[in-house]
Amino acid sequence: MSNQIPLQVEQLSIRYHHKPVLTDVSFSVPAGKTVAIIGPNGAGKSSLLKGIMGLTPVIQGNALFYGKPLAEKRLTTAYVPQREEIDWDFPIDVMDVVLMGRHGQLKFWQRPSQSDREIAEQALKDLQMWDFRERQISQLSGGQQQRVFLARALAQQASLYLMDEPFAGVDVATEKAIIELFKQLKAKGNTVVCVHHDLNTVSEYYDYVVLINSRLIAAGPTDEVLTQDNLNKTYGGRLSLLNDLTEQMYRSRLDNAHDSD
Repeated sequence: MSNQIPLQVEQLSIRYHHKPVLTDVSFSVPAGKTVAIIGPNGAGKSSLLKGIMGLTPVIQGNALFYGKPLAEKRLTTAYVPQREEIDWDFPIDVMDVVLMGRHGQLKFWQRPSQSDREIAEQALKDLQMWDFRERQISQLSGGQQQRVFLARALAQQASLYLMDEPFAGVDVATEKAIIELFKQLKAKGNTVVCVHHDLNTVSEYYDYVVLINSRLIAAGPTDEVLTQDNLNKTYGGRLSLLNDLTEQMYRSRLDNAHDSD
């Protein structure tokens, strides 16, 4: 296996309370791409991300980061959890949250340097949150809170970013900021892997798709994997508008192709 593969998941299986959540999931993620993990509610998408990051027990399999275990590549891997998993009442301001992204670079006795603060400053500016740097995180809107945690991940200066539903429940300004962040990270050759819930935007936001429903259905380039057959296998009868959504996605791709001609 090439050590240039950002993420390789090998035969990963997860159970909660003796109930299978994911079974024998294997796929690899190409470098420099935006990758969506999609599937119905309860399909194991967030569990997959947590298993990859070692945040939930795995009964079988593993994940490799550039060919190495996470412990050896933690500095190059940034993780953004779901917003509801964060204690937003914790008394800390925006700048200090973003500076947490620099802590992995410091010895336990060291304080953030001027260089660390400049990196955090730029991350906040990239997410349009610099003006809020002294605000308590509890005083922010949901979209602003999401941007702060994305800025923290950006300040880590990783090469692989794992995000659990970054677009969930955000406002239009935050959605635009996240899309711009994706473009910025891709331009630097970084890889972004997101749990995503909106089928309508998958083909617009992501280059590569991993379809799961307790097991792997398919993984590959978006225009190859996002087919009617694969979506039917992934969602079954739970998505009544599946045909309409699929038609819309294909029309969108055709329109984009014509626009670029």
